[in-house]
Amino acid sequence: MKTALEWKRYYSSPEFKDNYIYEGDDLGVICTSDGTSFKLWSPSADRVTLNLFREGSGDSMYQSIPMKQEDKGVWSWETGECLHGVYYDFILQIEGETVRSADPYARACGINGRRSMVADLRRTDPEGWKDDRAPEKGPEQIIYELHVKEFSWDVSGGFPEAYRGKYKAFTCGDTTLYGDGVHPTGLGYLKDLGITHVQIMPAYDYGSVDEAGKDTEFNWGYDPVNYNVPEGSYATDASRGEVRIREMKEMIQALHARGFRVIMDVVYNHTYSLDSWFQRTAPWYFYRVFDDGRISNGSACGNDVASEREMCGKYILESVLYWAEEYHVDGFRFDLMGLLDVDLMNRIRKELDSRYGKGEKMVFGEPWAASETAMEGEAVPALKKNIRLLDENIGMFCDDTRDAVKGSALKVRKPGFINGAGNKEDDIISGVSAWRTAGVKAPSQIITYVSAHDNQTLWDKLAATLPEADEEERMRLNRMAAALYMTCQGTLFFLSGEEFARTKDGMEDSFNAPIALNRLDWERAWKNRELVEYYRGLIALRRLLPGLCDKSEQAAERIYGVKKENGVVSFLVDNHIRKNGNPQREKEAQRSGNMQGGAVVKNRWKTLKIVYNSSRTEYSVSLDEDGWTILCDGQDSRLWESDHPAVGEIKAAPQSVLVLGRKKAI
Repeated sequence: MKTALEWKRYYSSPEFKDNYIYEGDDLGVICTSDGTSFKLWSPSADRVTLNLFREGSGDSMYQSIPMKQEDKGVWSWETGECLHGVYYDFILQIEGETVRSADPYARACGINGRRSMVADLRRTDPEGWKDDRAPEKGPEQIIYELHVKEFSWDVSGGFPEAYRGKYKAFTCGDTTLYGDGVHPTGLGYLKDLGITHVQIMPAYDYGSVDEAGKDTEFNWGYDPVNYNVPEGSYATDASRGEVRIREMKEMIQALHARGFRVIMDVVYNHTYSLDSWFQRTAPWYFYRVFDDGRISNGSACGNDVASEREMCGKYILESVLYWAEEYHVDGFRFDLMGLLDVDLMNRIRKELDSRYGKGEKMVFGEPWAASETAMEGEAVPALKKNIRLLDENIGMFCDDTRDAVKGSALKVRKPGFINGAGNKEDDIISGVSAWRTAGVKAPSQIITYVSAHDNQTLWDKLAATLPEADEEERMRLNRMAAALYMTCQGTLFFLSGEEFARTKDGMEDSFNAPIALNRLDWERAWKNRELVEYYRGLIALRRLLPGLCDKSEQAAERIYGVKKENGVVSFLVDNHIRKNGNPQREKEAQRSGNMQGGAVVKNRWKTLKIVYNSSRTEYSVSLDEDGWTILCDGQDSRLWESDHPAVGEIKAAPQSVLVLGRKKAI
């Protein structure tokens, strides 16, 4: 068989591109009550045989069928029989070698994804699925990163034992701490917190957990095997392919019903192994290779997916659209988006906009790669430096703001603005206006955050940078970090449990650590309820601040009156209503007080004054005008709910954020 480099040259040839780029949208299996069709793209195969099985594992084959060779590298077979529940795989002859493969386009599978399954998808819909809708967008999008297993594993969550760590846990209504009926956990807790979007860490079929193994096995899941199939270890029965589909839909339906939109964490930049269904059906087509024959490894996972190749980009685009349509997913977070190409990301954005409305589905990702990648031709990687080439509604995680606030995520003992580093004031104010001076088109391109699943939790980072600090000081700094990034422009994002000082005992990356370390500790959530309440108040206040929620290209103009001193940054914010070109909504806004992002909210303050004081001493704030009121300080984020006038000179407490509002403009 050809070497990787020989395959690369072949796939780059005009002959291949002229003869083997398939434009149809029917690859994989389509099954209805009227019949079943199979189509596989394998342009280099000399023969393909379809094998049918009664079970998802074991030796239960009952039919072996030669497939018909079509144009453009497609092999097909169809029947008038509905084969829902039948399992299948392929045997391929490629350059004299015999290869067995599951279907890279599969939408259902057996245990551990080694055998694909035929599914009549309408039979997998839960009751009421056709009426399932995402909740209306509010004035701000606040994303909460959550792992399916972590969410409900701990006994303190009060979830039924059979559903702990499963999709079904999200359908459990009003769970409480140890089932006490008093202290909400689960979705009731999240609703009370005020977040709007739940970002589910990888939930497609991945390879790093044995679905037939013990329930205690754990992994984050950044190891794709079957891109278009839900992970089986989160299902109550991984051996039946239809169960995982139905239960994932039930999870999304339950989240929608409680008022949350759902974002899916997707990993199209690499596969679990080079020995993938991609590789077995189209050797080296879906992977990058350097011109000297080296396998590209910009993912640090052993392979890079070649998104710039026509059939690979088409696969990724169609996969995203499939999750959006079939599972009602409301947004996509792209792992190592810097390994995908700009053209593909813009095509994904354009197609989602065309089908669902401009910006309706969220698209954002990590604007970096682990190392150099062998991207071909004139393709441009979707890295941070190329943000100007991306659609204004494709967001990027802002590591600059993250590191400015708390210190480098890669150097655990290196502090940031809040925990003792000097000369961070310029970066902090750049973060406030979503880095518009760095080529960013608008705040819609910036995901503002200080913690995610990667690296230490915020609480553990504070412990590492301030080992001599007591718990009171760390709590103070946790509040300051939250108030700081929640008063920056951009879309807000935080790791589940950040709001209750989540800890992983200092571990940097817990991707395969025991579930006992990774699980959400609902008892800790109630122990640290004061911190949770501070987050609740910040989230509620944020929705009343259109000057910070503004995602338009003109948003940076709202930030003015900037002052910087050692350890202190202060600025003013134009918090007026701004027209968005929709006359009907402008009238609604005038009647109700304010509008942002298509949703009407109340506008109480025309001007904001915000002070970040990271020093260990009080900072005097002079107020030349009257009419100011305190909205939030370092202890209480709900001062805005009642009248707290500020006149003359007031003090910003050490290691705190002070937010003031004024009904009149300045």
